[in-house]
Amino acid sequence: MQLIYYPIIVSLFAIAFVWYMVSQIKKAPVAGDKALAITAAVQEGAMSYLKRQYKTIAMVGVVIFLLLFIMGWKIAIGFAIGAILSGVSGFIGMIVSTQANTRVAEAAKKGLAKALDISFKGGLITGLMVVSLGLLAVSGYYLLTGIEGLVALGFGASLISVFARIGGGIYTKAADVGADLVGKVEKGIPEDDPRNPAVIADQVGDNVGDCAGMAADIFETYAVSTVAAMILGALLFPTSIQFVLLPLILGSISVLTSIVGSFFVRLGKKQNIMGSMYKGLAATVILSAIAFYPVIIKLMAGQAIPAVRLYFATLVGLVIAVGMFVITEWYTSKDFSPVKSIAKASETGHATNIIRGLGIGMQSTAYPVLLIALGTILSFWLAGIYGVALAVVAMLSIAGIVVGVDAYGPITDNAGGIAEMSGMPEDVRKITDALDAVGNTTKAVTKGYAIASAGLAALVLFSAYVEEVSVNGAINFSLTNSYVIAGLLIGGLLPYLFASFLMGAVGKTAGKVVEEVRRQFKNIAGLMEGTAKPEYGKCVDIVTAAAIKEMLLPALIPVLAPILVGKILGVEALGGMLIGAIVTGIFVGISMTTGGAAWDNAKKYIEGGAFGGKGSFAHAAAVTGDTVGDPYKDTAGPAINPMIKVLNIVALLIVAFLI
Repeated sequence: MQLIYYPIIVSLFAIAFVWYMVSQIKKAPVAGDKALAITAAVQEGAMSYLKRQYKTIAMVGVVIFLLLFIMGWKIAIGFAIGAILSGVSGFIGMIVSTQANTRVAEAAKKGLAKALDISFKGGLITGLMVVSLGLLAVSGYYLLTGIEGLVALGFGASLISVFARIGGGIYTKAADVGADLVGKVEKGIPEDDPRNPAVIADQVGDNVGDCAGMAADIFETYAVSTVAAMILGALLFPTSIQFVLLPLILGSISVLTSIVGSFFVRLGKKQNIMGSMYKGLAATVILSAIAFYPVIIKLMAGQAIPAVRLYFATLVGLVIAVGMFVITEWYTSKDFSPVKSIAKASETGHATNIIRGLGIGMQSTAYPVLLIALGTILSFWLAGIYGVALAVVAMLSIAGIVVGVDAYGPITDNAGGIAEMSGMPEDVRKITDALDAVGNTTKAVTKGYAIASAGLAALVLFSAYVEEVSVNGAINFSLTNSYVIAGLLIGGLLPYLFASFLMGAVGKTAGKVVEEVRRQFKNIAGLMEGTAKPEYGKCVDIVTAAAIKEMLLPALIPVLAPILVGKILGVEALGGMLIGAIVTGIFVGISMTTGGAAWDNAKKYIEGGAFGGKGSFAHAAAVTGDTVGDPYKDTAGPAINPMIKVLNIVALLIVAFLI
């Protein structure tokens, strides 16, 4: 049992390392002159939104906490810990991003290497904080209470993650779409132009969506996957504590290898930014694969499953993670044919751009799903469903550096905006543009990674659900059971229904932003000429109020659906619903996030000079595609991750009342 102290010690060490990096970033100079006011406006807007969001979530959380307290104090406290730390992860991600962006813009004056160093460290702070808090929460609460309260801890993390992903996603994409439709399409002014009244709201959105929302999302995925593996270990091997502790030990190892791997992120002679990121990821994966072996062989010697099979199951998870990076980059990078084909289609108009982008999004689901299917079969063959759980744990164990690569993206995006709006020299903007272009791909790649891990984690949670409902006798989950079929159909519907609410919310809110931006260009004399200042706060207020209002209904769908289906149709229908949601959720999530990112980079490919460059007919069509893809990749698609896990966790929580 003394093994439980290792993940706690490693977590505390990682948190100390994070604070060291924070002190290093704070020493870097901030951008001055006009950039100071811009940075302050972004920080104020982001903080104001998060306060309102968390206040709203807290009211829902308190009600759920009181209901769960009836089930037991361990469950209620576990829920509170998961919810609070998920919120803290998002808050830290936002704070770091808004502190680092101005320093990256200033560092760009000294060259690419310095700007990359600060932007990646800013992202890494978020990544390491997410995994260390997740590891500390799960291991610490397990030490105090045992396995009983861990499901509720996962539920708390998942609930906050859903709200954060939905609210942040609606905010960031409504502002982005509204700014682009009037600024780029109607007025023909550049992105991040200070004359655009929606530009500050757009900058704020990068932080509350891609940083705060993403951090809460990965915290939840990391914690829930670890909890699911531990629960399976306890259910399948009740006399062997090693099966419960192994996921925590593997997570501890990869926190350390992520720290070591981060030192490999350095620009080489070719000045390849993406290549430098991949060096850090590759080092982390290789070091984890090496370190897992002696630990698993020693810890799991003489257990019910041969230790070497457990080790190979972890390798399957690492291979899936690497495979998702490679596949997603192929579909979203400007260097490869899928994105170039969308750009080419833009030459013939808006409609052909949309048609090709939709096709690429659909096509992009094939290889990831085949990879997930193969990984599931291999890991199950090696060590049963516990092998699948270990594969998920291994896949997510490297989340520290993966989130670092992701959170780097919005930091560089903001840095580019600050450089543009404050009138920094052209050579500075070239560096921030180069960093931002890679950031678009890294954000897309890590979203693919997150969706794949979410799908596998949900499968593990479903297996835990099956084990729980089978305690009192065999349950018929056969496809000859009409209730299972009904559940499959209902579950398959949920991701589409959920995504439709989010797409509608972005469209409706973006419409309000468009009206406000048009009003200001029409009524404020000298705005287009640059002699008058826009009323930035108006657009910030519009998207803040709308995001808070629109996030409530869709966030309740994954909470209420399992309760209603389980109570009305029974445990077999609920089991079918869980599988149906997992299957369609993976397809909807991947097609939306990858397709949206491909649209975005097709626009950037044209802006780089292809097919007539900026201001061309192809560019106008590409802007439309990017605008459609924005809520795909940053609102609806990523929110599918926590949604399918909330469904499964709620099912686990209520199963005792259904059998």
